[in-house]
Amino acid sequence: MQLQLTWDDPVTEEPQQRVSPLPIAFGRELAQLPRILDDQPVHHIVLLDTNHEISRYHALIFEVAGQAILEDRSTNGTVLNNERIVGERRPLHPGDTIRIGTYHITVQMLEAEDPNATRLSSSSTIVFSPQTDIVSADELEDAIRSTGAPAEPPVSANLSSSTLIFDPETDQLESQPVRPTRPPGITRRPFPPADVFAAEHVSINALHATGYPVEEIDYAAIGGGMGSFVWVDMIRICGVRSDQIRVLTLRPEKPYARYEALLRNCQIPRYKRIRSGSDSCPDNVWGWPGYALREAWREVFSARFPSALSHLWQVFAEPAFADTYTPIADNVFTSMDREAERIGWDRVVQYGSVRSIRKTEDGRYVIAYSATKPPIAGSPQLLSSDYRFLIAKYIHLSTGYPAIKLLNDLQEYRQRTGDVKTVVHGYEPHDHVYEHLEKFGGTVVVRGFGIVGSQVMDRLYKARKENPRISVIHLSRTPKSGNRFGFAKRFVENHWEFQPFNWPKGTWGGDMRAKLESADPLRRRELLEAWGGTTTASRGNWRKTVKEGLKEGWYTIKFGQVDKVDQNEKGQPVTYIKSRGYEGVERIEADFVIDCTGLVSDPRENPLLRDLIDHYNLDLNPQMRLHVENDFEIKKMRNNRGRMYAAGVITLGGPYAPVDTFLGLQYAAHRSAESLAAARAPKIRYLEGIGSLWQWCKWALNVSP
Repeated sequence: MQLQLTWDDPVTEEPQQRVSPLPIAFGRELAQLPRILDDQPVHHIVLLDTNHEISRYHALIFEVAGQAILEDRSTNGTVLNNERIVGERRPLHPGDTIRIGTYHITVQMLEAEDPNATRLSSSSTIVFSPQTDIVSADELEDAIRSTGAPAEPPVSANLSSSTLIFDPETDQLESQPVRPTRPPGITRRPFPPADVFAAEHVSINALHATGYPVEEIDYAAIGGGMGSFVWVDMIRICGVRSDQIRVLTLRPEKPYARYEALLRNCQIPRYKRIRSGSDSCPDNVWGWPGYALREAWREVFSARFPSALSHLWQVFAEPAFADTYTPIADNVFTSMDREAERIGWDRVVQYGSVRSIRKTEDGRYVIAYSATKPPIAGSPQLLSSDYRFLIAKYIHLSTGYPAIKLLNDLQEYRQRTGDVKTVVHGYEPHDHVYEHLEKFGGTVVVRGFGIVGSQVMDRLYKARKENPRISVIHLSRTPKSGNRFGFAKRFVENHWEFQPFNWPKGTWGGDMRAKLESADPLRRRELLEAWGGTTTASRGNWRKTVKEGLKEGWYTIKFGQVDKVDQNEKGQPVTYIKSRGYEGVERIEADFVIDCTGLVSDPRENPLLRDLIDHYNLDLNPQMRLHVENDFEIKKMRNNRGRMYAAGVITLGGPYAPVDTFLGLQYAAHRSAESLAAARAPKIRYLEGIGSLWQWCKWALNVSP
């Protein structure tokens, strides 16, 4: 017998799934869990204990005569279907829920021969940028001449209609991507060459012998998004020239292109405010003047004095006497455009689909990439390959979120029904939902209470202004009580948990940052669980909307475990939930279901990072993200004087808590720049004293560094 166990990660809130044979032991310390039980190896699930509720060896699931048995071995007990058991054994049945500490684990039984036993959580993953190969026109012509195959156009390969992929050559989100394939009998030369890249350290002579162009540079950034932008900005200000830097990206036009697209999809257009602070400025490493002061300054020149004063009041009085200040998206992007021009971003950025990275024998790194841009719409699908090698001594990885993840039951529904219109993810384009509701009304089920959920709710509220015949049902597994840490507790109202004041800045300095930096990886994970992640900021208008919806009855919050999502005879999604505390299943019919549970941050979902992790056996932290030092270096990738750094969500669980915020990206860039200066990297110097003031003056006057 095998069990399929599912739960939400307490830190990231990402759905987790484990398929494992019995016996299975649960506890907070791996060393205390049994290795062998009745001559059978024991499979371990280590749980974090921030509230001191989980024992070192807490519980065991084993099999007796074909029946799965749960045994509590703890001091605090284990909750099985809302009943606490202490030192007892109970039989398990499909759909049972086990609560250990803050973990709510749902159990399903799978027979060994059951094909579902091999179903992994990756089936619910929507990949952003898988590095697939494109067949070049030159290669096809060579193959046709050698094989005699007819010169037919390539056959389109449609993927599953429930799979949403960011095209590997454009990074654009496509619901049904079409990829070129080779005519039968034609093979292609692999890139990068497998025999060369199989080595631990690649020979420079071997690279030149391949016949592909080889370029050399001092500094290279992989991924041209926000993380790469603030890193390039930092090292440019620290003295590095633009001709020493190369940025390889699928979106060379704007560093915020993907971020803006995701904001737009989750109903945050440019005129709205985003979740950030006044002094978290991607265009300004000093953070002063912040967005609030800049916005107030513009309001003064427009003679809107009350508005100008309100922004300053927010900064000085938040959160006790005023709502937390957050910047307008357009102001952020416009200021980044200004800084990009100042540092020469267009001179360092280049289109490149990175295939693989290896250490070289001379203490550097080689990046294998394709510099071929995709064809424009309506043009032939065949591409002329432009494979190249870029050799760099210092590399910065900031690839961003590798995937969008639908909840498992919603992904299964889309795969089974092919319906990608009524069940959608908040981060994929879904304007058709609101357009339909504004015309015809209807019922919407929302899953997820974070920032995306709040913005979707805001858009639904606006739709109700056009058509009041709209109702919203918000689903949650359990009521929200708010994270606790010491004497502090997050504010919760109507089961919405609000981000505490200055949470990202709370770990920039002071005891929280020191505590996280000095902790071992397991303790870091416990701290992150206790502190909680970024949520939605408290807003007076927003809280009023929720109260109004609850009072008027068009907004309802329901709690329970989703059993399944099916389709009725009208083609509508029907959600079945098991509410806690009573037997039975509630049936909820709706016109649309919107999944607002967020993005995937597992670096193994990115083929480039997965190749790097596998080839060099890179360490992963307990969050299953890249293990980095306090200066964000991937130490296992050090190559003599060569250095590789990482930033962003792929370092979650490292020395800094809010790694995917503007402030987190700037902090990582600052620490890595200091590390490069300490390593005497070319042309880079510490940013301090008079030199820092001089560079700020250049920034203020919009003069190149």
